Amino acid sequence: MAKVYELVQYEMARVDPGRLDGLYGQLESHLADRVVSRTVEEVAARLAQCERLWQQEHWGELRKSARSLIAISDQLGLVSIAKVAADVTRTIDACDLAAVGATLWRLLRIGEQSLSAMPLQPELSG
Repeated sequence: MAKVYELVQYEMARVDPGRLDGLYGQLESHLADRVVSRTVEEVAARLAQCERLWQQEHWGELRKSARSLIAISDQLGLVSIAKVAADVTRTIDACDLAAVGATLWRLLRIGEQSLSAMPLQPELSG
């Protein structure tokens, strides 16, 4: 009898806490909370949009959406999302659809991990 193995993909999400500290240092706490909340919601929406565009094979729109994730996630220090979103845009530019699928699913996994790693109210250093 053949055995079936499930490959479990797991990567640590990298978050730069210095970005959040800087944001909270620049803005009043309640304003920074709003910015973080809106940005996290926007990242989640863009990730869902990327998945939908991939399923619909809208490569140009997928590239645009992944590219926008770079700047948005960078604002909060979501380093992993920004890096993998850049990888998605490169695979689209290379017209490598197998790589697009692989990097997109990696982006979705890392996005989920990164967003769940975001502190609700970051502890500020100093």
